[in-house]
Amino acid sequence: MKIDVLTLFPGMFAGPLDESIIMRARKNGLLELAIHHLRDWTHDRHRTVDDRPFGGGPGMLLKPEPVFEAVEQLKGPDTKVILLAPSGKRFDQATARALALQKHLVLVTGHYEGFDERIRENLADDEISIGDYVLTNGALPAMVLIDTVTRLLPGVLGDDESSADESFSRGLLEYPQYTRPAEFRGLRVPEVLVSGNHAEIARWRQDRSKARTEATRPDLMAAFNKTGAENAGGAAGQD
Repeated sequence: MKIDVLTLFPGMFAGPLDESIIMRARKNGLLELAIHHLRDWTHDRHRTVDDRPFGGGPGMLLKPEPVFEAVEQLKGPDTKVILLAPSGKRFDQATARALALQKHLVLVTGHYEGFDERIRENLADDEISIGDYVLTNGALPAMVLIDTVTRLLPGVLGDDESSADESFSRGLLEYPQYTRPAEFRGLRVPEVLVSGNHAEIARWRQDRSKARTEATRPDLMAAFNKTGAENAGGAAGQD
């Protein structure tokens, strides 16, 4: 996969994307990543990328000219252009899986009061937010998206089953996990996990996964129950 990022703060990306899984994916040729300074597509001596909004109001907006020029230069036939902005749809694992199937992403990070609307309407294929809060700019959301999507690429984790058995992968939070020693300061690992009974272990994990999701993310549990009921109804209707 190839990812190009347009940002006013390229220095923010140094470090987080040069370590761990992302670094290995880049070294192994599984991810081609380039960070571009948006001011490189300006033509005045001040390298201006923002201006006041028409109609008044606080703050400044990113101007259309440099963003259009940058995207048009970077874009290819298989490119998906994504704006990172608070007004976008909320990022989740399903969206990450869909993006991991793309060949090329161009991530446009916001700043100031946001984008000139013509950028949204004429350049963007999608607009994404990583949560219901406001950050200083879109660099951190871009890093979150890159990390989440990269680890879903075939070969990145080494064992592709790893990403299939994590929180959100099947609609629920991940079950509790334990490692050696079996007893630590009087705290024992649940007996079922050391029983060797794989069917019982699978049932225990499913039950704990549901319990954890119900306790901390009832919204996910409700969606999981609804999906299960719809699937059961659909299957019954086909019999």
